[in-house]
Amino acid sequence: MMSESTDDPELSTPGAEPAKSLSFASVDSIYRYPVKGLTPERLELVELEAGKYFPGDRLFAIENGPSGFIAEAPAFQPKIKFLMLMRNERLAALDARFDDASAELVIRHEGTEVVRGKLDTAEGREAIEAFFQRYSRYELRGAPQVLVAPQGFRFVDTTEGYVSLINLASCRALGEIVGQPVDPLRFRGNLYLDGMEPWEEFDLVGHTIEVGNQVRLKITQRIFRCAATNVDPATARRDLDLPGTLMRTFGHTDCGIFAEIEQGGLIADGDSVRITV
Repeated sequence: MMSESTDDPELSTPGAEPAKSLSFASVDSIYRYPVKGLTPERLELVELEAGKYFPGDRLFAIENGPSGFIAEAPAFQPKIKFLMLMRNERLAALDARFDDASAELVIRHEGTEVVRGKLDTAEGREAIEAFFQRYSRYELRGAPQVLVAPQGFRFVDTTEGYVSLINLASCRALGEIVGQPVDPLRFRGNLYLDGMEPWEEFDLVGHTIEVGNQVRLKITQRIFRCAATNVDPATARRDLDLPGTLMRTFGHTDCGIFAEIEQGGLIADGDSVRITV
C-alpha cells in the first residue's frame, strides 16, 4: 500500500528490494502515560534512547488486589491485575498529571483536585491508594497499591511494547465504519502519525523507520486491541465496540504498531517519518 517514487532506476528494478529512504508521513503528536490506565500527557519533544522504553511511560500502576508483582524480580503481569480501562472505564473521568521533577501525581475529577501525592514517598503513595479505595471501591478485588517500576522495567501490556505508533488515517477510516469520529486517544499510543493511507502501518512490520534527523525505530508487530478502546477518553463512557468492529470488518482486532528503538535521539511534533529497507 505504500506509495513510492520510481525516479531512481534502482527502485524500479523488478524483483529487487534495494535500500531506499521514503518520506511518507510526519509526527502529528506525542504522548506518554506515566500511570497505567490514567491520563495521557502530551509532549512537544521527547528524547529516545536505543534499546530503552518510551521516556516517562507506564512508570506506575495501581494494583487491583495482590498481583504477585515483585519489585526485586520484576516480571510481566497481565493488565487485568491492575486498574485499567478495559474493565474500569471510570478511570477516564480522572485528569491525572505527573511531575517528573517532584515525582508528584495530582488527580482532578470534574475540575476539582481530589488527591495529590509524591510517588517516591510512602506517604504520597498511601494518599493515592486511599483515593482509589474510595473511587474504585466497587471494582476492587483487594486493597489498591501503587506499584513503581524498577529500573529497566515498565508496566506495559506486552513484552514487545517499547514504543507504540498510531496511524491517524486508520482512526479516521474506522470512524467511517462505525459512523462517528473515533478519538485516536482511545488507542493510547506514543507517536501519532499523519500522511499515510489507512492501515498502511501494517506494511511497516519488519521494516525500520527514521523519525526526524536521528531516530531509527524497528517495527516489530501489530497491536492487538482489547475492550479498553471502547471507552471514550472524553466522556468515560463505553460507547463503541471497536475490537468487534475490526473483527467483523477485517477479520482481526489490530490497530497500531509496536517498535523497538534502534537509534535514539530527539523527536518533535512535525518531524518527518521515512521508511528504510
